[in-house]
This record gives sequence, C-alpha cells and structure tokens, in this order.
Amino acid sequence: MLDVSVLYAGHETASTPHRYGRAITQINPPEHQKMAVAKSAKERRPIVIWNLTRTCNLHCEHCYTHSEARRYAGELDTRECFNVLDDLAEFKVPAVLFSGGEPLIRPDLFELAAYARGKGLHVVLSTNGTLITREIAQKLKDHKFAYVGISLDSAIPAIHDKFRGLPGAWQKTMDGFRHCKAVGQKVGLRLTLTRDTCENLDLLFDLIEREGIDRACFYHLVPAGRGDALSEVPHERARAAVETIFTRSRDFIRRGKSIEILTVDNACDGPALYLRMLRENDPRARQVLEMLRFNGGARWGPGVAIGDIDFLGNVHADQFSMKRTYGNVRERKFSEIWMDPSIGHLAALKERMPHIQGRCSTCRFKWLCGGSLRSRSENATGNPWASDPACYLTDEEISGEMLFPEAMPEKTGRSPGGIGLPVLSPSSHAALCGA
Repeated sequence: MLDVSVLYAGHETASTPHRYGRAITQINPPEHQKMAVAKSAKERRPIVIWNLTRTCNLHCEHCYTHSEARRYAGELDTRECFNVLDDLAEFKVPAVLFSGGEPLIRPDLFELAAYARGKGLHVVLSTNGTLITREIAQKLKDHKFAYVGISLDSAIPAIHDKFRGLPGAWQKTMDGFRHCKAVGQKVGLRLTLTRDTCENLDLLFDLIEREGIDRACFYHLVPAGRGDALSEVPHERARAAVETIFTRSRDFIRRGKSIEILTVDNACDGPALYLRMLRENDPRARQVLEMLRFNGGARWGPGVAIGDIDFLGNVHADQFSMKRTYGNVRERKFSEIWMDPSIGHLAALKERMPHIQGRCSTCRFKWLCGGSLRSRSENATGNPWASDPACYLTDEEISGEMLFPEAMPEKTGRSPGGIGLPVLSPSSHAALCGA
C-alpha cells in the first residue's frame, strides 16, 4: 500500500506511523483511528482481513471470493468469531478489516464490532455500500469503526452498475457515502483498476472532492476467483492511471483538501513515484526514498503485515491467495499459525527476497518494492516466486546499480521525520538524479 498523499504531498495521516515508522506530528485523529508507531516494518503484526461471510447482494466482475446472493454452509458462528477476536487482540494486530462477500449481511456484525472494540482492536469495514442506510451509518459511527471503505468503480453510473452486476447499484452506493458523511463517519472510496475502471479517473477525483469523501484507495487488479476472467490492464494504461492518481493527489493537498489517496497491490508504484519526484527535482525525493525503504513495499506485505481469515476460518497470506491455506482457526489460533516456522511457504514469505526470480530478482528497486505481489505471480504463472506480471516499469528504469542490496553494509541516519533509517549513498542518489 502506497500512501500517495503522505509521500508525494507531505500530508501525514493516522496510518503513517504503521507504514513508514513516523509518529503523528501534524494531526491528532480520534483515539480509535490511531495506529501504533512501528519499530520496524519486519516486526509489524499483520493487519487481518477477515472475510466474515461469502454471501453478497451483488455479482461483481472482479470478485476474488466468487460470491453470490445465497447462503453458504460452514461459516464461523458468533462464539467462534469471539474466540478469534480474543486471539487477535492478545496477538496485538494493528487492525481487523471486516470484509466479505458483503459483511453488512451478517446479522451479528455490530455485535462482533462491539466485542472487538472492547478488546481495544482497531476496526475497519470493507463494503459495497448499498446496504448503508442512515440508521446503519449511525451504528457504524456509534461502534467506532475507524474507517468504512466503500467500493465505487466509476463516476459514471452505467460503468459501475455493469461492473457490480446490478442496475441502480451506483445510486445506492452513493447514498451509502452520503449517509456516512451525514453522521460524521470517516469514509473512503475503494476502486479496482481494470480496463474499464482505469478510464475517466479525473471524473472520479472530481466526485471525491464534490462529495467530501475522506479517503480513496486505488487497487491494482489481482485476477482471482471470478476475477480470473478479467484481463490484466496493459502496462501503459496502468502507468497512465497511476500518474493521474499522483497528479490529482498532490493537487488536493496543495489546495488544502485533506484527502488521503493510496494505491494498493502493486509495489512498483513506490519506485514510480520516486522516479517522478526525481524528474521534478522534488526536494523531498531522498526522504521519500528512505520512507519507502523502511516500508519495504511487498517485502513486509502478505505473510508478514497482511493476513487473511476466510469465511470458513482458513488462514491465508492475503485475500487473493485462497488456493493456499496454512491452517484453520477452528483448530489452532491464528497467532500460532502465523508464527509457525514449520509452515514452509509462510516462512518463505517472511524472508522472501532470496526466493524471488526473473526480472524482479535483478531490479535495482528490489529492496523498495519487495518483488511486489506474490499472489498475483502465483495466480498468473503457478510459481509464487516469479516476477510480478503487473510491473509496468521499463527495463531501462529498473536496470543499473541496485539500491540498498542487503549484502552491502548500510549506514543509519536520521531522516527529516526523526526516525533512524538506512540512507542511500550520495553517489547512488546522484546517479538516479542523472548527475
């Protein structure tokens, strides 16, 4: 996850400490929205994405769980969910993200949220928004959800409705946003970049500003589940979409709009942003490089700082890796599964760099990107260590002296943010700047 508004525009958010190791200095969010300062990216506990139910009222083209509007057998009951929440709280995970299917369909959702909050857990909701009435929005606010992410695929209703498989879905989703805003619930927009949805992004940014939406996350497509039928976005179109996101994000902050913008599931966005800042002679480029190095891209992503529990209680590295299961929370605690060094693939993800193959293995940005998303590589090729096929950086951009190779001694300096970070040698930075 790349926080564009933080890195490119210098707008600190409640999640900055977790991602980049920097304390909150510019803002003071409500207590239930704060996330702990990370000692190091490697030592972070996982944000747990929890697919509480597979049932959904929509039929989205990209659905990684292949969900439909029907009941599914075998889902965890309320008491089993309480047991999991007990473990996650004791394990000190930084956040629990309730997802689905459509989590608002679960009749005990607010009971689970209250229990989680009582345990001190940071609670987030991922929803299609169509079921959020004014009453539901108030309950989300009252239960102190740190954030509610609502999926919207276009500012153009027909595109969204086609993608979601329901005429009128766009209007219901927009009503969901507006109900959340009306009660003061922090709400964000979530969009998956596909061949259709990566177009007309300027219209979407206009909508974000017009509606006063607090946050927007742009997810790169990971073909999985029903999304297997979707073609990857061509590299040039993906790059153009990301550049638009960068441009509009900085414009928001420069005009005093405190809107968080993030890109997700393609860690080459970090090097792409750094290269752009070099081209623009941005004085913060070197600081951003250090923050990207601390974060590590996908190096500390799925399998380390991201985990998934599905509707049956199976544990996965992320929500796109459901074909590979490490254990089940009915049989063993999530924390025990997660930290078990005998689970070969999970252990390899925690020390993934020697395993990465192909183009990613020799890329000079390897230690910033971390080889990007292993689930996308495995879903596309059958090999979890192959190069990520969604990397849009050119051969010229990734060739040359490797930044921060782990075998080389590193000096530790003090970044402008005040935390000790490895510092790029002046010769390497000068070379990247074209000096």
